[in-house]
Amino acid sequence: MDNTKEHSSLEDFGKHLQQLRTDRSLSLRELATIADVEYALIHRVEKGNVNPKLTTILTLAKALDVHPKELFKYIT
Repeated sequence: MDNTKEHSSLEDFGKHLQQLRTDRSLSLRELATIADVEYALIHRVEKGNVNPKLTTILTLAKALDVHPKELFKYIT
């Protein structure tokens, strides 16, 4: 995957994560507390600035009460 496509996919992932979080009326800090991950990490993921580890994705999905594949729903 070229860098442009990879960055676009990370942005799509982050935007969808943010939408799922806001749909549940959770702040970044609240999701971080529920998921037991750093607030800054969630912020960077939502901005598409970091490629999260699989374990982070699984943790976030559990915290949002969604199947992990839901987080990949809108990646192009």
